[in-house]
Amino acid sequence: MKQLLTEQAAWLAPARARLLRRVAIAHRQRVLDLGAGPGAVTPELVRRSGGLVVALDVDLDALQTNGDWQEAVRVAANGRFLPFAPQTFDLVFCQCVLMWIDGLATAVSQIRRVLTDDGVLVALEPDYGGMMEHPPALATQTLWLNALRRAGADPLVGRKLPGLLHAHGFDVRVSLFDTLTAPEDGRFALLRSLNLTPDEEAQLQAIEQQTAHATYPIAHLPFFLIEAACRA
Repeated sequence: MKQLLTEQAAWLAPARARLLRRVAIAHRQRVLDLGAGPGAVTPELVRRSGGLVVALDVDLDALQTNGDWQEAVRVAANGRFLPFAPQTFDLVFCQCVLMWIDGLATAVSQIRRVLTDDGVLVALEPDYGGMMEHPPALATQTLWLNALRRAGADPLVGRKLPGLLHAHGFDVRVSLFDTLTAPEDGRFALLRSLNLTPDEEAQLQAIEQQTAHATYPIAHLPFFLIEAACRA
């Protein structure tokens, strides 16, 4: 799983870099990496920010799997109940995390609470309901939707966030990928990590075989690239 998360972080790196540059990460003094996991992005935040980085994840073992970012403070806690005083951070970052938090409105409220008045949230979250795949025989969208919901995730979180953030006191700016890239080979491994049923696994194997012979397959997952600044 750590390898899959690292590959996903690398795929999102250009979009993430643009977002962090726009919010002037070099001048941010207290950064929260929400849902840091094994630290796929934490070293980048440490390198680019101007101060303290706190890596938070509900899984203590995940936080302890990587020793390459000793500069960050590691905290094991639930994203719905952030154990910090109000206005502790001037930047909260999360990537493919809010989709896994049960109680999205509570998590957004907590993020707003721990941000300073001039703080900002940077979030990269997918929306599997908007997947574009072609030819139709290669479509995996239904597999993703069912497997993610069964695992406890919200596969439509992207479209829900802008309105929810606005309602909780944020000014929201949203962008999407503007370039169509070749499908990532690792997408099938990531899907399998969700513990597919035997029938779903059989469907996926058939899709993989057909993909190998496709001339120019399309598999595009929309990501909501969000900058949410605290509203006065």
